[in-house]
Amino acid sequence: MPYLSPREWYATLPTAHVSAGALLTDDRDRVLLVKPNYRPYWHVPGGTMEPGEAPHQVVVREIAEELGLRIGAGRLLVVDVVPPNPDMDRPMLHFTFDGGTVADPSAIRLAEDELDAFGFFTWEEAEARLSPALAPRVPAARRARERRETIYLPVDS
Repeated sequence: MPYLSPREWYATLPTAHVSAGALLTDDRDRVLLVKPNYRPYWHVPGGTMEPGEAPHQVVVREIAEELGLRIGAGRLLVVDVVPPNPDMDRPMLHFTFDGGTVADPSAIRLAEDELDAFGFFTWEEAEARLSPALAPRVPAARRARERRETIYLPVDS
């Protein structure tokens, strides 16, 4: 095999989409979810990585854009992989960070061009509102937060 320059070699590697979100709760330990206007199910707040961004920066930017909240990306709670599907040709690597507690929910300013609603839900209600592919993030994030660990959710889990 001939020698490849670094640029050529990297071009041969598989690629993936990358997204990140924040587990945010209120003072009653309810989970904050958002309802995108372009999907039929609810989501943990967050979004996809832009060029030059790191996952923790995605969280800070997306929460500011979607909800008008200024947060820091706390501990990494969950890393999971959504396999390719008919709408997505590559796997999606997703990072869920601890966004802490929303002290004043009235400070939330919904980005109405992207989101229809937000709400705080019990852990069980939150899990039930997410798509089947994303639902495991909620109980995993809860366990990770409680145990102060990071959980990896492989594709086959």
